[in-house]
Amino acid sequence: MVGGWTLSAAELAERFSRSSGPGGQGVDTTDSRVELSVDVAGSASLPGHLRDRVLTRLAGRLVDGVLTVRASEHRAQLANRRAARERLVAQLRDAAAAPPAPRRATRPTRGSQRRRLEAKKQRGQVKRGRRGDWDA
Repeated sequence: MVGGWTLSAAELAERFSRSSGPGGQGVDTTDSRVELSVDVAGSASLPGHLRDRVLTRLAGRLVDGVLTVRASEHRAQLANRRAARERLVAQLRDAAAAPPAPRRATRPTRGSQRRRLEAKKQRGQVKRGRRGDWDA
């Protein structure tokens, strides 16, 4: 379930391959790396208003409207499948989230302006005190 809507398991495509990196014989024999893909552009369970938002926000990660997530940090395929699903859900949830409210412009208070100017004056006095009479 992602942000109030559920992604059907039938829409997910899993691929397994051998992981890279250290691990000795286990890496050479087990297909523990997981690639999880979902067709965001053609998803039937994704509401239309959210589909546009997700497609826009994930435009750099999509290939022909398909989002692919890889996981290979665990030795076990089951753990990598779980990690890939969690990563996919997190990305879809972040992309489907409502945009933040626009910032309301505010003005600095009179007290904060006064404190700022006093700090500037004091800093100038410190620098003036460092000057030497090199010309004399």
